[in-house]
Amino acid sequence: MRPCVNTAQSNAAGDRRERRFTLKLLTQIGIIFGICWISTCIERVLPFTLPASIIGMLLLLALLLARVIKTEHIREKSDYLLGNLPFFFIPASVSIINYADVLRENLLALVVVCAVSLIATFAATVGAVRLTCRLLERGKRR
Repeated sequence: MRPCVNTAQSNAAGDRRERRFTLKLLTQIGIIFGICWISTCIERVLPFTLPASIIGMLLLLALLLARVIKTEHIREKSDYLLGNLPFFFIPASVSIINYADVLRENLLALVVVCAVSLIATFAATVGAVRLTCRLLERGKRR
């Protein structure tokens, strides 16, 4: 015979799990927004121009490499943000319509820049893959 499960206890346990999960997500949001805020402050005091988003990524990378922040500390929220990344480009894409005349005037230059950057990106990717393959082969030989 199975013992009766107290529904009040099971509801309380579910509430505790939900609160822990909510607290974990709020902590992750706090970490990510804290890094964004710090990077904005750093951007303001730098004597040269460097976007806060780049500073934030470098800061996050440094904190992850120094193991001050572990990937578990930001995993769920960063997965959520990456999963919804296309939505962040909608405002920028829509605002381009306001500058259609400027784009038409500079269409050739824009196409050339896009083509050159595409080729450069492909070349850099090929180089990175080849280097990675060589390093992996060296590691296997040892």
